[in-house]
Amino acid sequence: MTNHTPGREQPWLDAERAREKTEDDRQVGEQGRRLSEVRRLEDESARSAAEHLRRLAEASRVLQEEHREAVEQVRQEREAFRDAAEGARLAAEDARSAAEGARHATIDAVRVTAEALSANLEQMKFVEQMRRIYRDLKDLKDPDSN
Repeated sequence: MTNHTPGREQPWLDAERAREKTEDDRQVGEQGRRLSEVRRLEDESARSAAEHLRRLAEASRVLQEEHREAVEQVRQEREAFRDAAEGARLAAEDARSAAEGARHATIDAVRVTAEALSANLEQMKFVEQMRRIYRDLKDLKDPDSN
């Protein structure tokens, strides 16, 4: 026969239950700490990823701004080239107009020169005719001098 009295087993059983409950509480607490640590690491990883994305977004914004400035510079250069081309076109038009004016002036100069040469030729003909008349008059006046 064993000496099992219900009063004696109860404290031991209560102590065993309390120890098991404490162990269970410790395990639950440990699991909670592990979960908290996992969540902390996940949060830290998420913050790190968010910071990385923020840096990428900032770098992208900087590159976008640089590209916008480059496009604006190209637009301004294209506008300057367009203005220069328009200036060159106007200068070419002025040169063409001046060349046309010079051509007309040359034609007028040739015409005036031709008229002057024609007038000189007429004067020379007149002078030659006067010489003949003078010789003829001289020969009439002095028939023996020939």
